[in-house]
Amino acid sequence: MKVRSRSSSIPTRRSKPERRSNTPKRWTKTAVLRKLQQLADAKTRAKLECFGVNVVKAYGISTPALHALARRIGKNQKLGNELWSSGIHEARILAALIGESDKITAAQMERWARDFDSWDVVDAACCYLFASAKPAWDKVYEWSGRRGEFQKRAAFSLAAYLSYKDRAAEDEQFERFLRVIEREAHDERNFVRKAVNWAQRNVGKKNLRLNKAAIRAAERMRGQNSRSARWIAAGVLRELKSEAVRERLQRKVG
Repeated sequence: MKVRSRSSSIPTRRSKPERRSNTPKRWTKTAVLRKLQQLADAKTRAKLECFGVNVVKAYGISTPALHALARRIGKNQKLGNELWSSGIHEARILAALIGESDKITAAQMERWARDFDSWDVVDAACCYLFASAKPAWDKVYEWSGRRGEFQKRAAFSLAAYLSYKDRAAEDEQFERFLRVIEREAHDERNFVRKAVNWAQRNVGKKNLRLNKAAIRAAERMRGQNSRSARWIAAGVLRELKSEAVRERLQRKVG
């Protein structure tokens, strides 16, 4: 009979499964940029370009992927500033997503605004960061008179978000801004006039009083000697006079 070798009788010891550390990953600028490179997708980049996004420094990353990464990182204004300074398109959107509104100053908003070069970066910064910052209304008025297309868009994008994010603002604040809309409705640049239209429609959907005020402003704009103003007015009147909007505002009163 074959003798069993001594070594074969020794039970093999199974290695224990690797334990995952409960310590959260420390995200650095380098680590985040590396992750963004891993998420890059040429097809997504091509789609972004079709929507008028400036893709010169873009990787091509979907919005859901950026939001998922932002949730993993958590709020971190310092890291947000570092990512913004990279100049990479998606890094700047991510910077807005992880930023902390209570730490945003007027100077900070101004520094970022100088770098605006694409409508989606503008809207991300205004929606997720600037709309809850203390200097928001001041910047709305300042930027509305700027020459730069994306800086000017930022004024109206920010106002559009403030129309439903700023619950403390009085109707008079929005009525005052409608005068700014009338003043700037002549701007023919696509990303500006679309934001003007958007802001006016949002203001007019807050309540019945502002609905009437926005409609009156649009009717005056319709008489301006400006193709852009007439285009904005047509879209605003079509929506704000619709049965759907009127019924919703009536329900809010009831």
